[in-house]
Order: sequence, then C-alpha cells, then structure tokens
Amino acid sequence: MAKLYVTEFQQQGADLQGVAIPIGKQPASIDQTPVVIGAGSLQSAAFSAQTCLVRIHTDAICSIAFGTNPTASANTMRMGANTTEYFSVLPGSAMKVAVITNT
Repeated sequence: MAKLYVTEFQQQGADLQGVAIPIGKQPASIDQTPVVIGAGSLQSAAFSAQTCLVRIHTDAICSIAFGTNPTASANTMRMGANTTEYFSVLPGSAMKVAVITNT
C-alpha cells in the first residue's frame, strides 16, 4: 500500500551565520499518520497553527495539492516514487495536502 508521509516543522533550519535554509529544524513538531495513496484524492490532517514548513515523502508516483480543502488530480503537482520535498506553508492557515496516484 503506497503512502504519503507528512512531517511538520515550526522552524526552518539555519546555517552558522543564522541564515535560514530550506530544511526543517529538528526535532519535527508533528509526524502525521501517513495518507494512503489511491485512485481518489485523500487529504492529510490540517497542519498545526505553528507549522511553517512541511516535509512530504512519497513511496509511489503521485500528485499532490495544498489548500484548506485541496483536491489532488493527475494535473496537480507530480512527485516521483521515493522522493522527498520541503514546502513552506503559512502558519495558522489550516492547510492540508491532498494526494492521488499518478503515472
């Protein structure tokens, strides 16, 4: 069963000079229950009000979409199998990520 893994961060990492870099500052604030990737669009839980960065990892080819009530389709952002990406999100926006299988 293919899954989308969602990890939330309250802060971005920083280099030794304090310049923000696009990775999450550990420890992560929340590791959500993985979302099953299937033929219909499914949503994650809403991100915490303090979340500013999310790490998305997929173990299968899929498409994702962000929003307060997102619907992923074959035409939304595609991710390859076994890939990981980081996305900045607006804290307090109650955003979610939706996922659907793709080829």
